[in-house]
Formats: sequence, structure tokens, C-alpha cells
Amino acid sequence: MGEDASRKENKAKEIIRVLKFVGFSISAGVIEIVSFTLLNEVAKLPYWGSYLTALVLSVLWNFTLNRNFTFKSSNNVPKAMLLVALYYCVFTPVTTLLGNYLAENLMWNEYLVTLINMALNLSTEYLYDRFVVFRDSIDTKEKK
Repeated sequence: MGEDASRKENKAKEIIRVLKFVGFSISAGVIEIVSFTLLNEVAKLPYWGSYLTALVLSVLWNFTLNRNFTFKSSNNVPKAMLLVALYYCVFTPVTTLLGNYLAENLMWNEYLVTLINMALNLSTEYLYDRFVVFRDSIDTKEKK
């Protein structure tokens, strides 16, 4: 296989990887928005409580699917989860505090704030997962 053909194949694989990540992230987003809505509207939790709970549920879902099907990684699960947890040690406080400020103090719509946070999460987490968490273990999972 020539160098040009190999480059095209790698580009195609990466495009498929991005599309899978976006698809799984959308499913995680559905989990996040549904649980956020229930906690916000039914349980009447404050923004931060609704957001944090919904975020944790969507992260667990998204991590599992993307590790297995997008990045096809066989790396150490606890290590990968720790790396993802480190990402969320930064992402979560920033978006929780900023989101709470926007929703509670500036009276922005809670759903708009949550959607902005979800868009930020999608783009930054893909880059972090791709180049940090699964960097050396992409496509290492054995096919069954």
C-alpha cells in the first residue's frame, strides 16, 4: 500500500472515529438532558445539583461506549477512567460554577446553559480522549 493510500485510509478511520464519538455523545447528551430535566423540573433541585448528577450519568455512559466502540481500546480501564476523571476535575467545577452563575445570577435559561456546557464538553473531551486517554491504545481491542 502506498503512502498516499495509507494516509487516505487513516483519514477515513479518523473521520469515522469522530462520527462515532459525536453519535455516542449525542446519546449521552440525551441521558444528560432527560435526567437534568427530571431533576430540575420534578425534583426541583438547584441548577448545580441537577447539572452535576446529569453530567455524571452521561459521562459513565459515554466513557463506556467510546472506549469500546470509538477508540476500541484495550488499555487499563482504571487508568483510563482516572485520566477521564482528571479531565472532569477541571471541566466540572468550571462549568458548574459558571453555569450556576449564568442560570441563577444572570437568569440565563437553564437549558441554554446546559446545551452550551454540552457543546464544550463534546469538543474538548474528544480531543482529550483522542490525544491523552487513548493516545497509545487506539484500535488495540481484540475483535470477538
